[in-house]
Amino acid sequence: MNKIEQSTEGFEEQLLRDLTAHVARRAEVASTGRSAGRYTRFLRGWRLAGAFGLAVVLTAGGLAVQTMRVGDKPPPTATASEILRMAADAARQQPELTARPDQYVFTESLAIVRDMPASGPYRTIRSELWQSAGGVAYTQGRYRPETDPNGWSELTELRLGDPGDPDKELDAFQSPAYHGDLPTDPDELLRYLRDHPVDLHLPEGADEEAVYGDESMVYTTARMMLQGYVPPRTLAALFELLAREPGAVVISGDVVDAAGRHGVAIRMPGVIGGHDDVLFDRDTHVYLGRRGSVVRDGKESVHAAVALLRIAIVDRPGQQP
Repeated sequence: MNKIEQSTEGFEEQLLRDLTAHVARRAEVASTGRSAGRYTRFLRGWRLAGAFGLAVVLTAGGLAVQTMRVGDKPPPTATASEILRMAADAARQQPELTARPDQYVFTESLAIVRDMPASGPYRTIRSELWQSAGGVAYTQGRYRPETDPNGWSELTELRLGDPGDPDKELDAFQSPAYHGDLPTDPDELLRYLRDHPVDLHLPEGADEEAVYGDESMVYTTARMMLQGYVPPRTLAALFELLAREPGAVVISGDVVDAAGRHGVAIRMPGVIGGHDDVLFDRDTHVYLGRRGSVVRDGKESVHAAVALLRIAIVDRPGQQP
C-alpha cells in the first residue's frame, strides 16, 4: 500500500466528495436557460459525482461548531498566478503513488458544513472515502462527528445524484479517481482537457453545446481533477494551467482551514451565487483543500469547507492504509 500523510510539511491532492451536491444540483436546474458565457457554476467545485451527504449532515447532531477564520498573519503579497506556480513547484516534490484500475483511492478529510447554504450551525465531520481508481465501482464512504471517535457510520455505497431530480440516483459509476496517464505539460494538458471535459451530468434541457463549448470548461475540468489522485508531474501541470485562468484572485488575510492549518486562498472565477476557493499552505504552497461560500443579501458566509488529511492506494473499500 502507498500512503501520503497530509501535514504542514506533507503533500496532498485529493478532494472530498461533495457534501453539498443537492444545493448545486438545484442551482444548475434553475440556470439551464442561461447562455454559455454566464453558465452558473454555483459552487461547482463542490458538486462532485457522489451525492451523499445530506443525510449525514442532517443526522450528525451534536457536532462541534468550527468556522473558517482569518488569522493574525500579514496578507499574502503574491498574485494568484504566482501562488499557483509555487504550488506547481511544491507538487513536483511529492512522492508518486501508483494504482491499478481495480484498486481504490483512500482519503481522510475533515469537513465543516451547514444544513442550509446560508443558515444553521456549522458541523464538523470526519470522512473516509474509497473511490475506484479506474472508475469501475461505486465510491464507498463512512463518516463520524469529529467529537465522537467511536461514532463511525456504516460503510455506505455512494452513487451519482441526478441533477434534474435530487431524489433520484444515476445508474453510473463515478469517474476514475486515479489520473495516472494524463499529460505532464501544461499546453498538452490544456488540449487534453478541452477534448475530454468532465461529465457534469447536466439536467434535461440544459444547453450542453454551450456549456461544454465554453472556454471556462477546461478550467472547471482541471479543478475537478483535484477530487482524485493526480500524480506529481501532472498535478504541477494542472496548477500551471490554473495559473492562466483569467479572474482568479488572492483572498486577503491569513486563512485557517478546517484542520487548523494556516494557508492562502485563491478565489476562482465564474461562480454565480457564491464563491469557490482553493486553499494552499501559506509557507510550502502544498494543496490543502477547498471551501465554498454563498452570498445572500450582499453578505457572504462559508457553506462548506474541506481539509485533506490523508491519501493512499488500497485494495478494497474499508481497508485502512
